[in-house]
Amino acid sequence: MAIVYQTDKRSGITYAYESISYWDKDKQQSRSKRTLIGRVDHNTGEIVSTDGRGRKSNEEHTVTKRGPVPSVQTSRYFYGATYLLDEIGANTGITEDLKACFPDTYRQILSIAYYLVLEDNAPLYRFEKWSHLHKHPYGQNITSQRSSDLFASITEDAKYKFFQLQGKRRTEKEFWAYDITTISSQSELLRQVQYGRNKENDPLPQLNLALVFGETSNLPFYYRKLAGNIPDSKTVRKLLADLDMLGFSKVKLVMDRGFYSQENINALLKNHLKFLVSVKMSLTFVRKELDAIYDGFRSFEHYSEKYELYARTVRTTWHYTQQRPYKGDALTQSRRMYIHFYYNIDRAAEDEKAFDRKLINLRRELESGKRLPEHEKQYQTYFETKTTPKRGTKVTVKEEAVNKAKRYFGYFALMTNETMGAIAALELYRNKDVVEKAFGNLKERLNMRRTLVSSEQSLDGKLFVEFVALIYLFYIKKQMQDTDLLKKYTLQSVLDQLDVIEYFEAPGKEPRIGELLSKQKEIYGKLGVTPPTSL
Repeated sequence: MAIVYQTDKRSGITYAYESISYWDKDKQQSRSKRTLIGRVDHNTGEIVSTDGRGRKSNEEHTVTKRGPVPSVQTSRYFYGATYLLDEIGANTGITEDLKACFPDTYRQILSIAYYLVLEDNAPLYRFEKWSHLHKHPYGQNITSQRSSDLFASITEDAKYKFFQLQGKRRTEKEFWAYDITTISSQSELLRQVQYGRNKENDPLPQLNLALVFGETSNLPFYYRKLAGNIPDSKTVRKLLADLDMLGFSKVKLVMDRGFYSQENINALLKNHLKFLVSVKMSLTFVRKELDAIYDGFRSFEHYSEKYELYARTVRTTWHYTQQRPYKGDALTQSRRMYIHFYYNIDRAAEDEKAFDRKLINLRRELESGKRLPEHEKQYQTYFETKTTPKRGTKVTVKEEAVNKAKRYFGYFALMTNETMGAIAALELYRNKDVVEKAFGNLKERLNMRRTLVSSEQSLDGKLFVEFVALIYLFYIKKQMQDTDLLKKYTLQSVLDQLDVIEYFEAPGKEPRIGELLSKQKEIYGKLGVTPPTSL
């Protein structure tokens, strides 16, 4: 008795039969009889019992086949790059966490994420061609309708569970960078598509995507979709509530100056959170602290050769206020705060050149009589004008006002309630900036620049799958940076180098891996992955 497998060409379903050989006395020849056992589950490799017509039996009885499912046909696939993603998924816990949150569809989610990673800026309707050529977790084609159904099936509960599981894998002591990016859309059916401040100068209405990622790991683990007209500073309190709901009540956040507000700082302090935030030099209390050390700021002892700038730290006091509705009053306290100041000579020169060009244009507008309403405040701040019938308009620069403005050129500041040196704070903040720029580049790759869906459910699900793909891309890019692979390859060329490695299977034979070149083995090693070998 033997088990024989046969694949139906129309449905693609593989059936298992029990084959018995016997001697036919009448015809004096050896014959065989096949009995249908069940069909092979593509995901698990198990034989699922059927009712004899190929339909799944109502009985909850499964015959588990020992060992790998034998190949029923000769196949050749590209495997090297998808194998890399398999290993990254195991190392980062992505596969395990997705399986826990989406037990029925995690393989489909992984396959679409793989496709988005490996096919630069490719639309989903080309998935069928890619699927036919590559070995991937789901192993079958996912039609456009099936992908839409998949996206719509991704629930908020399952997403939040995934965020929780991924967040717990991050280093607890590391800072988490928080930033917002924009995604343009032409859809009039999405409620959160609104006109707002577009950071990429795209004239279309937009969605905002808030993103949290680890400063050390450089891996994102949480995102939230926002209406396109919500300012960055208005999102912090909701972020804190979300992180608390996810079980992360004690976090450290790094944010740019768009998130600074007195209300946000008080909210962070109220929740006993550590933070590092960029602050504007125009703030009165910031300038007051700098003025106290201004004269001796650019001394050699405060110069950083590595970053070619001057850096100093000032310890100051924050006047914390907490409204107490239940008592009808406000609690006020003094909290310790640090402001790290920096001065960059090149930046100062660039700021001054830009400022001088602006003054020249403003004076020309005044002398020609072509005043612009939006410039009126600047006219009054920096110029005095006298107009006579005989001499016309005479424009004089207010030197004191100009010098006051130039006094702070080249300076920038970071504020924190965590004890650290000025250079350590700068490195922490600049790492956020590096990841922010990388995120912009990777959005192009994932075709996230503009949404191409028309329903809320499809958009939410697609964003989640793109977010999963983003984790893989950030992981690869971080490894390339740490091991200097970026000096020899681009992200795409690394994936292309591995994508040509083949996987070969034939009936009755163990699967085989194609030839590996030494440079391919080197790439796997630097990405922290053991090269694939034949089974």
